[in-house]
Amino acid sequence: MRFQVDPPGVLDVAARLDPHIVIHSGPPVEIGCERGGQVHSGLSVHGDIDIVPAGVVSRWILKKQDSALVLRVSQDLLSEAVASLGADTPAATLQNRFQSRDPKIEHLGWALKAEMDHGFPNGRLYTDGIGAAIACQLVQAHSLAAPKKMAINSEAMPAFRLRRVLSYIEENLSGDLSLSAIASISGLSLSHFQRGFCRAVGLSAHQYVIRRRIERAKQLLVETDLPLIEVAFSVGFSHQSHLAYHMRRLLGVSPMNVRRLGA
Repeated sequence: MRFQVDPPGVLDVAARLDPHIVIHSGPPVEIGCERGGQVHSGLSVHGDIDIVPAGVVSRWILKKQDSALVLRVSQDLLSEAVASLGADTPAATLQNRFQSRDPKIEHLGWALKAEMDHGFPNGRLYTDGIGAAIACQLVQAHSLAAPKKMAINSEAMPAFRLRRVLSYIEENLSGDLSLSAIASISGLSLSHFQRGFCRAVGLSAHQYVIRRRIERAKQLLVETDLPLIEVAFSVGFSHQSHLAYHMRRLLGVSPMNVRRLGA
């Protein structure tokens, strides 16, 4: 597991023995990718997931700086997941996925990153458990044995609308985001937006915005020397006390401790 930041340009990645999951983080980026004989390009937004099967060479074309969490999933772990689920052998071979959405894998990935950022305080058992859960989700939803068409929740927001909304949120975190403004971007009524967003992301729009603001604030605290009040304003909080409250609630630490610890 690693968190990496890549500059604009072309990035060639050699084939690897184990499959990898790439979870996009931060502002939207136009990304093209050539992988496994397939070509894909589009706007990658926070939480988008690419799955790179084992033995596959990939080329990434980045229009601007991109950051992502990269998770290696061992073949042994996938085989254990196949056995535990009673699946067929093809389930250990993953499909080539471009800019897909999977809330379960996304949330598990961020949980692993949080553990890494804090120096792995919960030990091997905790990370192994998350790894096993990721492997099971990969087998059930993204392997060759998975259904060709995953069941679609009719209540969930369509992917093209969700991508538009997430991009808007990322680009306007510092502003006074209102629920009605976000809903208007989706092209849905407020009630349909609220229900569809929660089904697609696993959080209400308000909860999601708060989390993204805290994550952005954490990055600014670690990477810059901006005063706390400026950090708060930069991510859309009207006062540094609001930043401190939500950071303690979500991360369990104060902004000053985040800056002091550097993670």
